Amino acid sequence: MTFWLVTATPHPELLGELEQALRERRFEPLQPFGRALSAGLVNARRKGGQACWEEEDYCDPPLAEERAAVLDRYFTSIEVEAVEEGQGWRQLTALPRLFSGLSR
Repeated sequence: MTFWLVTATPHPELLGELEQALRERRFEPLQPFGRALSAGLVNARRKGGQACWEEEDYCDPPLAEERAAVLDRYFTSIEVEAVEEGQGWRQLTALPRLFSGLSR
């Protein structure tokens, strides 16, 4: 399995739209990545002006399908760092949530 610590700069004017899409679970049906992407974004954290989350992904390059379908609309400067499962979340747990009204 491949897990990534994702760091990206959100488009502030689109965060409300993204939050509503997550609330409505619009991305979950996207195959094969929708559920993992949704879980990562619902639990994403703020670090300065960036959003950070851990995501499982097998694409080469990483997050290629996710970027094309969702991420490139809502974020710029998307960077990934390989991590062991859970390691990314351990680094982020003390940070404030990107969407404080969402949780799963």
